[in-house]
Amino acid sequence: MNETFLFYGWWQFGTCLFAFVALLSIWWHIGKKQNDFGQVWLALSVLCWSISGLVEVYFAQQAQLDTNIVDGFRSVLSLFNSLFILLALPWFRYLPNFLQPVIKSKYWNLIVGLPFLFCLLPTINKIVFGRSEFVNELDVYYALLTLIFLGSVLWYSFAKRRLKSLAYLSLLCILITLLAQFYKLMGSPINVTLFSAIFKTSLIMIFFALALSWVKELSENHIPSVERLLFELRINRSANKIERILLINGFMGDKEKSIKLTNSQYDLLHLFAIKRKEDANGWLEIKPKNHSIRGKNYDISDYNEVKRLLFALLDGLFGKGNWSKEVHLIPLKETLFELSKKRERKIRLRLDPKNIKL
Repeated sequence: MNETFLFYGWWQFGTCLFAFVALLSIWWHIGKKQNDFGQVWLALSVLCWSISGLVEVYFAQQAQLDTNIVDGFRSVLSLFNSLFILLALPWFRYLPNFLQPVIKSKYWNLIVGLPFLFCLLPTINKIVFGRSEFVNELDVYYALLTLIFLGSVLWYSFAKRRLKSLAYLSLLCILITLLAQFYKLMGSPINVTLFSAIFKTSLIMIFFALALSWVKELSENHIPSVERLLFELRINRSANKIERILLINGFMGDKEKSIKLTNSQYDLLHLFAIKRKEDANGWLEIKPKNHSIRGKNYDISDYNEVKRLLFALLDGLFGKGNWSKEVHLIPLKETLFELSKKRERKIRLRLDPKNIKL
């Protein structure tokens, strides 16, 4: 039995330490520039498994094992692993609608921190005094809470990035992890060790898949500079209907994108384009709120018209619901449109007139 735990301990220490360094390296090169610390928390959670491997090695070499101390150290590291995973969740770009208000709440640290302390203190008490009960159960219960949140967020993250196979694999990984927790409750050391090795390897692979999907999204959803963009406005007429189309070149490896626009969206973009091609300045004026001056006509009656046009462009470029405000909406708005610095409620298209075809 000791040889099994010794082998498992060295495997867990080496594998998880390598994964910790690799995840931290990805963050150092990419996440640090994005000011995104979610991957740091995930890396720290994997580091807890590596330290747990050293604990396994140390106690496997002892002639007589104090099960209270061994289980106590395992539980403490398991609790920290779960805590770090929960602290990483607010940094995820895509969160399920029913969980987002909770995870993004300013009280999230308290929501996950208080149960953590409730489970940690009895565990430490058992290590020191050997008096506490249900030590394994406490860290398992906290792990179950973590798996509910983690499973939902992983599924939603991969699904929103249109990676359904990885979404299903993440759910399978969560189910295997749940099975390992149930074996821990039943006190079967061999089965616990076996399933622990399986689920830890699977979760590490899912974490790397998540990191790569994030890198993929950054590369594919990058908003190019305005100099690279080419717009062509076209009306396709057939016997049954008229389609108003915007063709865009310059996104996603110079692959042409075709976006259908409503009449109002097409007319507004057409007005922007005409003004840009015919006027050196190309400004359009937005009607002020509560405007009471009669006889004055404005190019745009409400700024929401521009916002709806941007939403239509984003839905056509990335798919409806597959874009976010920070990564897509704000950069696209700043790339395509320019507001007057004099705060005159004037706006214009930033494209070079040569890059606009009507």
